[in-house]
Amino acid sequence: MKRNGSRSCVTRKSRFGSRERDWLKGDTQRGCVCLYRGTAEPPPPSSGPQASSNPQTDLQLVLCSTSTTVEELCAQRDGQELYIQLHGDLVRRMDSSERPLQMVYDYLTSMGYADLTRVQHEAANSDLSCLIRFYSERPVNADQQERTLLKGVFSVRKGKTQLHKWAERQVILCGTCLIVASVKDSLTGKMHILPLVGGKVEEVKRRQHCLMFSSAGSQAQTYFVNFDSLTEYQRWHRQASKVVSQTVSVVDLSCYSLETVPEYLFYCQDITHLNLRHNFMNLQGPGVVYFFFFFVSRFSQLKSLNLSHNRLGVFPDCVCEIITLTELNLSCNKIHAIPEQISNLQSLQTLSLDGNHLDSLPEELGDLSQLNSLGLSFNDFSHIPAVLERLSTVDKLAMAGNRVESLDLCTLIRMSHLRNVDLREVILRWVKSEALTGMSQVTQLDLRDNLLDSADLSSMCNLETLHCQRNQLGTLTLSGFTLRTLHASSNRLTTVNLYPVPNQLTHMDLSQNLLEYLPDWICDCRKIEVLDITHNLLSELPSRLFNSLSLRRLLTGNNRLQRLPDLLDHVPLEVLDLQHNKLKELPESLFCKALNLKYLNASANALESIPPSSQSEESLSTLQELYLSGNNLNENCAALLVGHRNLHVLHMAYNQLLSFPASKLSKLELLEELNLSGNKLKSVPSTVSSCKRLHTLIAHSNHLTVFPEILSLPEIKLVDLSCNELTEIQLPESLPPTLQELDLTGNSNLILEHKTLNLFSHITTLKLDQKSTATLGDSLSSSCPWNHGYSEMTGQRNKLCVSVLAVDRFGDGVEACYGIFDGDRNEEVPRLLQCTMGDVLCEELQHSSLDSVYMCNTFLTSHRKLGMAGQKLGASALLCYIHHEATDSGGYLSLTVANVGTCQAILCRNGQPVQLSKVYSLESCHEEMERVKLNKAIITEDNKVSGVTCCSRLLGCSYLSPWVLPKPWVHTESLCPQDEFLILGNRALFERVSYQEAVCTVQAVRDPHAAAKKLCSLAQSYGCKDNIGALVVSLQIGDDSCTLIKPASPPAVVLSPEFSSETSASEVGSEAGSTASDENPSSAPGTRPERRCSLHPASALCGLMVPGSAGTGTHPGIFQRQPTSTMFSSKQSDNGLDSDDEGPLEGVMSNGSKLEVEVDIHCCAFQLRSGAPESPKNSALRKQCSDYHNGKMPQKTNVVVSATNGCLLAVCGREITELKKSPSTSSLFGKKLSNGSVVAPEDSHNLIEVALEVPKKKSGYFTAPAQQDPEDQLIVPPSLEQEVREQLRGQSAQASGLSAPSTPTSLKDPVWDHPHPPTLASSLVPGPAPILQQEVYDTAL
Repeated sequence: MKRNGSRSCVTRKSRFGSRERDWLKGDTQRGCVCLYRGTAEPPPPSSGPQASSNPQTDLQLVLCSTSTTVEELCAQRDGQELYIQLHGDLVRRMDSSERPLQMVYDYLTSMGYADLTRVQHEAANSDLSCLIRFYSERPVNADQQERTLLKGVFSVRKGKTQLHKWAERQVILCGTCLIVASVKDSLTGKMHILPLVGGKVEEVKRRQHCLMFSSAGSQAQTYFVNFDSLTEYQRWHRQASKVVSQTVSVVDLSCYSLETVPEYLFYCQDITHLNLRHNFMNLQGPGVVYFFFFFVSRFSQLKSLNLSHNRLGVFPDCVCEIITLTELNLSCNKIHAIPEQISNLQSLQTLSLDGNHLDSLPEELGDLSQLNSLGLSFNDFSHIPAVLERLSTVDKLAMAGNRVESLDLCTLIRMSHLRNVDLREVILRWVKSEALTGMSQVTQLDLRDNLLDSADLSSMCNLETLHCQRNQLGTLTLSGFTLRTLHASSNRLTTVNLYPVPNQLTHMDLSQNLLEYLPDWICDCRKIEVLDITHNLLSELPSRLFNSLSLRRLLTGNNRLQRLPDLLDHVPLEVLDLQHNKLKELPESLFCKALNLKYLNASANALESIPPSSQSEESLSTLQELYLSGNNLNENCAALLVGHRNLHVLHMAYNQLLSFPASKLSKLELLEELNLSGNKLKSVPSTVSSCKRLHTLIAHSNHLTVFPEILSLPEIKLVDLSCNELTEIQLPESLPPTLQELDLTGNSNLILEHKTLNLFSHITTLKLDQKSTATLGDSLSSSCPWNHGYSEMTGQRNKLCVSVLAVDRFGDGVEACYGIFDGDRNEEVPRLLQCTMGDVLCEELQHSSLDSVYMCNTFLTSHRKLGMAGQKLGASALLCYIHHEATDSGGYLSLTVANVGTCQAILCRNGQPVQLSKVYSLESCHEEMERVKLNKAIITEDNKVSGVTCCSRLLGCSYLSPWVLPKPWVHTESLCPQDEFLILGNRALFERVSYQEAVCTVQAVRDPHAAAKKLCSLAQSYGCKDNIGALVVSLQIGDDSCTLIKPASPPAVVLSPEFSSETSASEVGSEAGSTASDENPSSAPGTRPERRCSLHPASALCGLMVPGSAGTGTHPGIFQRQPTSTMFSSKQSDNGLDSDDEGPLEGVMSNGSKLEVEVDIHCCAFQLRSGAPESPKNSALRKQCSDYHNGKMPQKTNVVVSATNGCLLAVCGREITELKKSPSTSSLFGKKLSNGSVVAPEDSHNLIEVALEVPKKKSGYFTAPAQQDPEDQLIVPPSLEQEVREQLRGQSAQASGLSAPSTPTSLKDPVWDHPHPPTLASSLVPGPAPILQQEVYDTAL
């Protein structure tokens, strides 16, 4: 379909005409393909009003259908070839028969899109280029060319003497050799080949830009090469230095998008190791015979060849002619059969065939007498191949991930050479061991993640290590002659039978089973050092076990222990975990007899006292970490801690402490971390200043009235004094530079002076309650049937990778949106999701009323909007949306939950936990494990996909597609009066705190903020060292609150073209996120009424009203959307700790220490609104809009709005200038807040220009093109202007006498077409009526 009958493609900022749009709408199998040029880098965005109108020359949109082939597209645009790139990774040339649009459709369908119309719209979105991109010519990557082949014509002289003259020669550096040839006959003429491995490359000081290349050996040759420029000289010197430093002739060409081996490489006859992993070698191409001919004839010394992760499809027969091979790797090549010629490789020692489609092996494989390693994991074998009986030198059977449902031990007996058997994840159901006398050869057996319900392995008399975790074992019988290690966690074991007693056993893990007692043979083990029996049903421990002379680590948490046996003698115990039992006391002699004890966790018991550190005044205690949270200890117990002089970590949270003895605390001089939260303390002793190494003090949820004297400590980093009764803070003249986080929220009577704020200016994360003024939104907030509180803790990480989204008033009605995002080890993706996911949900609600559709599309769209940041990084995500039923807007409330990854949501109903989410990890979801295996992913022994993540569904990590998908689990639950609260948490929280305990914890606290704090503190006390995030939503849903009754209100005209069906409400930059969102198809009939984004809960302050926000009332106003440049620190997390544990990641655009992301300004907790100069004609309107129900605000309309946990702060007019000039408050402007938002840096900035002038980092040829933000304009047609004025004037007059606010009705604004580049306007602009724009298929077109 050609535009106007002549053009087949249009540039990015153009729009299709009516003919093209009608053609596209006629069939969902029609669409367009975005073609990028491979040689041109995307130009940086320019600022100014003309920036958005300049077309980008690197992108073309080509109309086609799903049946259009590459050949047809090339013929249409007079091109030669097309190339495809997935996830910013390798680029491959497309076959002429491939269909680009169909490939995009298939990709989107595999992501999770189901509706063909939506697939058509998404396929036309240029943001998709970060996931799948087409090039009209091969992209140029200078770095790749340099590492693959260096070539040029330079002046060359042979030999060290002056007899030889300088001459122009073609010089090539490829592989391990330097090739010098004639310029005219470079391929057919005489070539001089200089092996460089072990040789030298030196600078020639007598000539500028000259290098001397010398080979190794007694007959070494030398060439002098004079380069034309310093750049060429440095490039050749750098690459040649790598080659000469090698001890063996290794050529690494992995991940180069190669289709064939560079022909000059064949002249390197000394190559012994060739790595071609992760390329596009295809045996179906025209040059295959030529390629393998040179393999055979040239690489005569080749010993190691790696062709894994290519597109071979079949086994390369010609490789069987390289008889010198000792190592061959053909993993992940979709190979179905092995040829008989494999027997020619008599020197072969290692053969890797993992991740293929093999179901049998040829008998000729048994002729390889030297083969000692054979990898067959993740294939399609249904039984152990019989040919393995002949491979007498193979000692390991690596068949994980196959389909061996039954294992006959007789088969293993015939393979007497096997020592190690790996049968992980093979759907094993039975182990047959009838009539076996003994199997002496197998020493290591791995049966993890299968379906076994019983196993009798007593015939394996020499078994040393057994892994059988995550089965369904009820009984297990083993031989104990040589057993050293036993891992049998996550089963249903009630007992374990071993005979004889395993005297060599050192490590045993029986956690998460159903053991009610320990077998007697455990007490007789003489060498056992580590015993893990957590999460069982044990009520007592044998005295002989507790007094073992070999046991060093004993984990007995989460059982039913009521008492512990006394220690009779000195024991070598170093780690003792007793948490979550029913202990009322500890053995009196515990610290006296266990002198090596360094770690003790007795949290969540019923302890009323602790034993003394010694029976005399002198203590020999070496205890370093002591966790006693969740007991009944009082201040007398704290006095007994004085003997533990080596104590580094002390947790005594949630006990009955009324005070902490000052004299005792001063003696704990090595203390580094102190947690006294949840007690009844009125003060922290001043002697805490004696703990010079203290870096963390957590004392929230007490009755503290005096700020402790801890700011003089030289190493203090984190202070949490939230939820106390502080009234003032006495500070020293200067604060320690190490202080990075201070939490003072929940101190309602705390007043901070300007001097105090000035001292706090350097703190990276300062958490304060934001006091709100009286607003129209107060009455609305009081009627909201829910409120929330959240907590985030870094643990021992030096950055916070968990973010929380919480909006109590979401949309136009009584609705809410909550979310939690966990990036595991990256903080970028959670921050991006926090800022954009609420907006995306607002958009999706316009297009569908079906919960499974709009929630699923919200996740998929958010995945796309991550852009380049989501190519290599990912995050678990959970989103909760409280709303009315779609069919009855005034009916009962429902809760829709969607999640990917390991974040979870729990609903408390009648005091019992109701799980709302699904954990998408390989260990907990058998269906996901099978799906990942079906797609031939390699699952490592730690149960991670390609060794990266244990999650099978994430937002981001798109390079792991199709193994890791963004499609979420969606569940809707109707709310009822019995629902008390909702708990959202990340993996680290629910790994330590059970669902039932979490519910009981929140029930006991009630205040959401304090409850979230308690959940995180308990998880830390239970041993969690990771990032922890918890969000608690308190629900007050009565019988009369389930139905929403909308208050009557006069109609209001709201003109917001930025929320029309043509413009996205959330846009993320193309470098750290994706390109700006331009897609938003029109709402279909029957969809929900248009919604407004309400991620700015204080928008009604000072007369500025945003439809659907928390402050919505009857005061009319103008909401003007402006994009801004918001910065998230990639080197500092919310707690201010450095994130130097990880290097910079490719694909994440950084500017210094900041990660810059383009987001809407309303996504920030602090918003800066600056009034533009107004015409006299409209000044009266602006004045009416600024009326306040208690009076009038100052004329200047500059407002700073903040929202934290529902508290609001408004500072208007002259106060902003004064605050910014004051040194005590200027630091608060532009500072990152605790929830990851960023304070607006300057109210005088042109926000459009700030966003456009962000420096862009080029990241090779897969850099996403920059797309500038559309400039918005608010225009009122003359025909509606008078009506708008009357309504604004009338509603303003009613404001002062209004007793209860009401929600205005939002009228959808038509889509306008601007003939000239629009200008930013903050007031009503009269003028000629614009032309009404027709419905557009996709704004990106």
